[in-house]
Amino acid sequence: MMESCDVLVIGSGSAACSAALRLAHGGLMVLVIEKSEWLGGTSAMSGSGVWIPANHVAAAAGLSDSRQEAIDYLRAVAPDGWAEKEDERWRSFVDHAPDMLRFLSEKTPLDFRVIDEPDPFAEAPGGKLVGRMVSPMPLSRRLLGAFAGKLRRSTLPHLFTYHEVVNHDIYHHPIRAGLKLWPKLLKRWLTNSGGQGTALMTGLIRGCLDAGVTFWLNSRAVRLTRDGDDRIIGAEVERDGRPIAISALRGVVIASGGFEWDAEMRAKHFPGPFDRLGSPRSNEGDGQRLAASVGAELDRMDQANVYPCLPTRYQKRPHGLPMTFQAEPHSIVVNRKGQRFVSENDFNIGEALDARDESGQPIHLPCYLVADHRFLGTSLPFRWYASYEPDWVKKAETIPELAAKLGLPPEALQASIDRWNGFCETGRDVDFRRGESGWEDYKAHGPENRLKPIDKAPFIGMTLNRSILGTKGGARTNARGQVLRSDGSVIAGLYAAGLAMANPFGTRAVGAGTTIGPNMTWGYVAAETILRQNR
Repeated sequence: MMESCDVLVIGSGSAACSAALRLAHGGLMVLVIEKSEWLGGTSAMSGSGVWIPANHVAAAAGLSDSRQEAIDYLRAVAPDGWAEKEDERWRSFVDHAPDMLRFLSEKTPLDFRVIDEPDPFAEAPGGKLVGRMVSPMPLSRRLLGAFAGKLRRSTLPHLFTYHEVVNHDIYHHPIRAGLKLWPKLLKRWLTNSGGQGTALMTGLIRGCLDAGVTFWLNSRAVRLTRDGDDRIIGAEVERDGRPIAISALRGVVIASGGFEWDAEMRAKHFPGPFDRLGSPRSNEGDGQRLAASVGAELDRMDQANVYPCLPTRYQKRPHGLPMTFQAEPHSIVVNRKGQRFVSENDFNIGEALDARDESGQPIHLPCYLVADHRFLGTSLPFRWYASYEPDWVKKAETIPELAAKLGLPPEALQASIDRWNGFCETGRDVDFRRGESGWEDYKAHGPENRLKPIDKAPFIGMTLNRSILGTKGGARTNARGQVLRSDGSVIAGLYAAGLAMANPFGTRAVGAGTTIGPNMTWGYVAAETILRQNR
């Protein structure tokens, strides 16, 4: 069979739908294909924090920001050596991100609101204590009509908005939050509504449908097709087991997600222990392989959204639930030597867990969270989710006994705990300044929760290795979203966005919404390039 469109978009997450929406409003016929039976990709499962500097929502609330401050911030907080390679793409992101968010607000049912969360490096030049984080208000899945039952569900509690999760601290006080918000929650349940990633993808997909975008489920791209000039002109697709050749007159956008569920690729680029994966199982690296097959340079393959995950079940199988459980009172995180190496409140603790030596091997893994029994009393949800892996949490009456169960050197672990307890007495973490930055002060929920000793048996410990919410490596692109070969030349007709591209924001997050905000922006950038070219 043969089908034809102007642009083929591979994937159905936020980057894909942002591109499709802009293309459709530019007058093009757009086909979005999704390999699984569920729409929305990783974005539909997310908390939907969206990091966009100089956005119109913050401006309307009287919050000051500028594109120049944003680029100053990105340059100041980037890993060493990244500016030389990524500065042009950072500028492109900063230039387009505010326009993208305004476009979505105008062309979809999405209603974004500012979240009172600071930049993780708010003290750096250009950093902000509030204004760059936004998230959508709830929307009903019924807006999607025939696709209402096909929006991917999440492990997160999407009856709540991101704002409610933050403001009511449902991790520590779920019952109190439920009682306070029950009229809103009941209404959302009755209307099949949700916040967070549910709201984001409902709004994006509805906007795409209204603009004439076509969606195909159970449709996997297996090969890109080229003309005699090596231009990408479409793809071969398997839809419900049937081969279909799709002609894409204006190009193909790869926005198919990461590769973390491909065991071979994950082991190659993320060697060493890992705990859990928190993304859709369809993130198997299809887009990366498609791009490589036509000569694209794959880059940043060792970068990912790394964050602690609790064990849970998703679609009846083991899965990861992203959660900040490692920064509780009466607990610390130690490496395989039994030593602390990072502030437990650091938003970029995933980067510290993933630190590599010159050969690419992990420096700290395996890592462990160590606490006393009071840790278990801080969160009912923690105890619930920990029950999914009964052998995960180890208990012991003494620190040496706990060290033996975890495989840690007992003297080193005892020394780390003694040093930590000393900090608790003086009220300051001299080593890693836990709770002192703008971000950590905000997340500590008060000074009384920053430094608490580990001195009441029984003691507990558990692994805290890498958990991945989405890899960030893939096809290298230029500042216009065009896919490049290793010599820097453009592969005509091929674009990449989201987790399928070599992301200019790697494992180090510049905001809690570092993934989705830039991903949607790069989809928008690719669409703008297509609309301006090939006429």
